[in-house]
Amino acid sequence: MDQYSRRIIGWSLSATRTTQLTRDALGYALKKRGYPRGIIFHTDRGIEFTGFMFQSLLSQYDFKHSVNRPGCCTDNAFIESFYHSLKGEFIRGKVFKCVDQLRKAQCVYINKFYNTVRLHSGINYVSPIEYGQCTV
Repeated sequence: MDQYSRRIIGWSLSATRTTQLTRDALGYALKKRGYPRGIIFHTDRGIEFTGFMFQSLLSQYDFKHSVNRPGCCTDNAFIESFYHSLKGEFIRGKVFKCVDQLRKAQCVYINKFYNTVRLHSGINYVSPIEYGQCTV
């Protein structure tokens, strides 16, 4: 998530949580953003973020890794808010026949609704795409 605009830039979906899955999501985001360098990359303390493979990728792009304090989920408030919205607006009450069906539906939710249509109170009640296009 781009914390400035609240836009979801890269994501990946799997039945298991692995460093490779996380690297894939970051790789997609890097490609989409033109391989920026030197940004702050904030995560929780999950092993998929703190492991050597992922740390090597962050170092490759001169990213500064910021992690939440132990027991302080509010340090990740932006992404936690997204997960709350994802579960409440998209997942709750639905049944998906397979991972591919879930992946396609989640792609539509993120790219066609969350990033482009859904209004966010923290960014003046506009969508992440619209807010990202504003100049400061």
